[in-house]
Amino acid sequence: MIQASNVTLRLGKRALFEDVNIKFTEGNCYGLIGANGAGKSTFLKILSGQLEPSKGEVIITPGQRLSFLQQDHFKYDAFNVLDTVIMGNKRLYDIMQEKDAIYAKEDFTDEDGIKASELEGEFAQLNGWEAESDAETLLNGLGVANEYHYSMMSELPDAIKIKVLLAQALFGNPDILLLDEPTNHLDLEAINWLNEFLINFENTVIVVSHDRYFLNKVCTQIADIDYGKIKLYAGNYDFWYESSQLMIKQMKEANKKKEEKIKELQEFIQRFSANASKSKQATSRKRALEKIELDDMQPSSRKYPYIDFRPAREIGNEVLTVEHISKTIDGVKVLDDVSFIVNRDDKIAFVGANTIANTTLFKILAGELEPDSGTFKWGVTTSTAYFPKDNTQLFATDDTIVDFLMPFSPEKDVTYVRGFMGRMLFAGEEGSKKVNVLSGGERVRVLLSKMMIMGSNILLMDEPTNHLDMESITALNNGLIKFKGVVLFTALDHQFIQTVANRICEILPSGKMIDKICTYDDYLESDTLAIKRQSLSVIKEEED
Repeated sequence: MIQASNVTLRLGKRALFEDVNIKFTEGNCYGLIGANGAGKSTFLKILSGQLEPSKGEVIITPGQRLSFLQQDHFKYDAFNVLDTVIMGNKRLYDIMQEKDAIYAKEDFTDEDGIKASELEGEFAQLNGWEAESDAETLLNGLGVANEYHYSMMSELPDAIKIKVLLAQALFGNPDILLLDEPTNHLDLEAINWLNEFLINFENTVIVVSHDRYFLNKVCTQIADIDYGKIKLYAGNYDFWYESSQLMIKQMKEANKKKEEKIKELQEFIQRFSANASKSKQATSRKRALEKIELDDMQPSSRKYPYIDFRPAREIGNEVLTVEHISKTIDGVKVLDDVSFIVNRDDKIAFVGANTIANTTLFKILAGELEPDSGTFKWGVTTSTAYFPKDNTQLFATDDTIVDFLMPFSPEKDVTYVRGFMGRMLFAGEEGSKKVNVLSGGERVRVLLSKMMIMGSNILLMDEPTNHLDMESITALNNGLIKFKGVVLFTALDHQFIQTVANRICEILPSGKMIDKICTYDDYLESDTLAIKRQSLSVIKEEED
């Protein structure tokens, strides 16, 4: 059990949290949610002891071990992968180091023997003999190949480092597990493995995530941060959303009835207060009026953008034909004889672990990269808007947001452009911000503003949900569902893919492609998927 007792955190004059009292108990997985800036990550740091509250305390059941996901990707560069994972149980790792130091002594004394015996006993109690195999099981589950297990952390790509640090947090069956955005930058296979791990985990978990499908799969309760307070809801994310919306609706309806009653009483009092025969009734109604109190409808700190892609031109029957495209990157063939045809009603998700291949294909289709061989042809009625996975170079300018967006607008009118910016929460002076100082989430919202302004009938989007908060992801998700055009996209958000895509493509490590008309859930549940992934030919299949 871990509990926050009267926790307050002040940043200058502002109170991020005020007298928070909440208890997290064993056997539950809590999803910690809230708007950007609400303090989700900060609250996890307070719980983990990385940050001291201004007032109050964090209470942990004596003897319980707490583990949290490290955010510093360079902290363990001097260690190998297996040692880094085992460090998730600090006491076990310290015992291993101390044992090795004693056994390495040339002048081994009786006292050393006694100490070594004590350490061996504690080592066994902590399942030390299974430590390496347990660490390898976690690494393999997350998709870290055996070839990396004895590598130095400093030698690893960032994507592998993230998985190692996650394995470290999970190692050794901690009593309390704190995870801040554990699915970020994980491939979908690793996310699915983590889902199952946490579903079967029997201790206390507190997780921050923008992945709605993940929260729905693993959470038994939701802890909602709003205006410096934290309120618990039983159930997963969808249940929280429905419950919170129902509560707001009920409060509004109750207030409406009270307002009608107030109006009725006021009219009676005004009409009959001077009437002697009705004075007692008027007085009685005055007392009744004084007792009526409207429910406090404090608005949420959440802000939802409004995303609505409207094509300026209807798309024709000929959309896109890709024929025999191949491409080699750094000596690796990432696309091998890829061919497919896009239809006018397609919303295609490109999925799988081969994200380099997906990004390469998108760059080719956007005209940013030439294929080594093969061709592609857009239909004459098509107009494309491209959302790149890496937008760094696009924002390497001193332009304001208004100046950045103006060239893409069919109407060279600042008011027109500011209308789209307002939809994406850039109101008033926000539009005067320089684009080179924007946060990751702000950059994404600018690019989505650009795509709305362009009015294209084809959206080419490479991981557009990265850096967005839950509210913006929901708005984008709904916007793409309603979009009357073609979408080709990649994403690491299961629910986003499932609700938008009607067709799934996966480029295999061989560079070949699976192409299947179905939902994402149907694709994952396909009995023949494992066989298809071993195939070296392009497979196209339509389901009845």
